Amino acid sequence: MAPPNSAPGKPAQSTSRDGTKMTMRPSPPSRRLEIRSTTKSCLKALQLVILAAVYSPVSQLCLSPVYGSIPASLHHPRLVMAAILTGWVTKSSMQKYFPRGIANLLPVFAFSIPTIQFFLFKSSGNLGPVYGPLATELATYFPLAALSVYAAAVVLDALDLSRYGERMQNSGPAIASYFIFTAAEKLSAEYIHRNVGSSVLFTRTGLQFVLAAFYGLLLPSKALLLAVVPLLHFAFLNSHVPLGMTTNALNSTLQLDGFSLIARQESITGYISVLDNVKSGFRVMRCDHSLLGGEFIPPPNYHWKVKDPIYSIFTTLEAVRLVEADFSNTLPAARTTNDHLNALVIGLGIGTAPTALVAHGIHTTTVEIDPVVSKFATQYFSLPKNHTTIIEDAVKYVARAQAGGPSQQTYSYIIHDVFTGGAEPADLFTQEFIQGLSDLLKPEGVIAINYAGDLLLPSAPLILTTILSIFPSCRLFREIPLPPPAPNSPPPTSDFTNLVIFCIKSATPFTFREPVETDFLASAARRENLYPRYEMRVEDLRGQGERVLRRGKTGVLERGQRESAVGHWAIMRRVLPGRVWENW
Repeated sequence: MAPPNSAPGKPAQSTSRDGTKMTMRPSPPSRRLEIRSTTKSCLKALQLVILAAVYSPVSQLCLSPVYGSIPASLHHPRLVMAAILTGWVTKSSMQKYFPRGIANLLPVFAFSIPTIQFFLFKSSGNLGPVYGPLATELATYFPLAALSVYAAAVVLDALDLSRYGERMQNSGPAIASYFIFTAAEKLSAEYIHRNVGSSVLFTRTGLQFVLAAFYGLLLPSKALLLAVVPLLHFAFLNSHVPLGMTTNALNSTLQLDGFSLIARQESITGYISVLDNVKSGFRVMRCDHSLLGGEFIPPPNYHWKVKDPIYSIFTTLEAVRLVEADFSNTLPAARTTNDHLNALVIGLGIGTAPTALVAHGIHTTTVEIDPVVSKFATQYFSLPKNHTTIIEDAVKYVARAQAGGPSQQTYSYIIHDVFTGGAEPADLFTQEFIQGLSDLLKPEGVIAINYAGDLLLPSAPLILTTILSIFPSCRLFREIPLPPPAPNSPPPTSDFTNLVIFCIKSATPFTFREPVETDFLASAARRENLYPRYEMRVEDLRGQGERVLRRGKTGVLERGQRESAVGHWAIMRRVLPGRVWENW
């Protein structure tokens, strides 16, 4: 019934104490419920899209210890786009053929991904670096992202946006979710890169667990009971998880190949670990699917000045001390005594070159972007503490040092060795960066640049041309000689090796003096490999082009690095057993 003095369908009226009539409008509870429901639906869809987006860089991180960061990224952008399109385009078909509550399985699947990856990685040797990451993400990240977008699409599809036009009703939610996805993916990738390894939950597997937990909070259901088995595997048997029980499981597996884990930690450049080969007596440091270096473990009671590295090329870099040239226009006394000699090493690794330089009494500064690499080199290898350590991006450090003006520090020797993950950071080979190193080199100084890659790819002559645009006199030395071509065989399709490029600032020829006993530091590896041997002519590598690598225009080098990284993956699988890489 309508209140007194009111008619059906019209606002009710009441009379105040002074007799004035007042109109009373009923509150619209249905409108408020509609707004509340719409807001809740939008928030749920937003959370689903963001969770799928944040999982994108985490998926890449989980692949990099097994395949390397570059091979892991070859197909990822297209796979992400395909997942988003699948979630939206097949929405009607999925609603027709899949159970209504299929989205409730998202948390279960998210908790299962680490276990699926654990077993798929065991086939990485057969799958290879090109199709292995693709196959793994098709079985893990692709269905997670597609189902997340589908669940968000179903929620948004129920919204009535017709008042904003047919185009907004049909396409608005899809377009909005795409932009939200890409923005969340980019922002989360940057944040994760800066903070990875800061805690157990901010490791690769830790982030997988956190994201799965958020899926569970967003989509709670009895189906979560199905996640018990993968969670038990995660906590006790998954060797990728940095916990006590799982680390014991990792060591049990590594011992099958004669290895043992000494330390591991995730950091800004990748998954860093130190391993001992107890059978052959050497220790290595790995970063993702690459070795930063290694050294032989001397027998007990053996008195050593420096340990022998497992890679000879690192001792060849020390030949900067052997360079002789006509520096008559400079101060000759600057190179006659170690009291005036100093060195700058860009890229630390395990510290082979700086350790030797310090042993020769040379004041040495190392620049390393990754604090964990620096910590492990000092803690688990023979890198001494009596040198200057700078933890900073080398590009920023060199730019800052250049800004010092006439009072800036200059160096007698510079060693540039930044290879990791199958490729070099492109910004450290630009003309601007090489010019910065030249500015920091004394007039009579020597620089050695280690380039590791496929010399048959366009990136090698591009880098050499860039270096020669700054340094007028250079000599090139391979780590190993180029094998002679077999009779009636086609030309080689790849030539992956380390190439050390020695340069000086004056346009005069230079030679290497014969090393004396003190140069070897009682090291058999240095006695064998210190003096550069396998020289290449500059003309053989420089090619016909005169292009140089400029800052902000490194795309051509990065494209070449993809092929080089695939070749490097195969080399690493020959250096260490597949089981070591697959179990992290």
